[in-house]
Amino acid sequence: MSKIDKILQKMRHNPRDWRIEDIKTIAKRYEINYRQPGSSHVTFRFSNGEKLTIPAHKPVKPIYIQKFINLLDAQLGGINE
Repeated sequence: MSKIDKILQKMRHNPRDWRIEDIKTIAKRYEINYRQPGSSHVTFRFSNGEKLTIPAHKPVKPIYIQKFINLLDAQLGGINE
């Protein structure tokens, strides 16, 4: 299991206390495009056309982590559960 997979597994079990940099790392691994035009929000665009805008505050609220994981699972077809 790679480092990224371990981070993702930890996010699934505990969606609290994550930073936007952690989410960006996972996005890079799974080739999810993102942009941060300012410094306060990051928009992730998934291959299925969905997008998710997350405030770049520390820590990221658990609801955004859960939404990100759900969209990632939908993109991957649920293979990483």
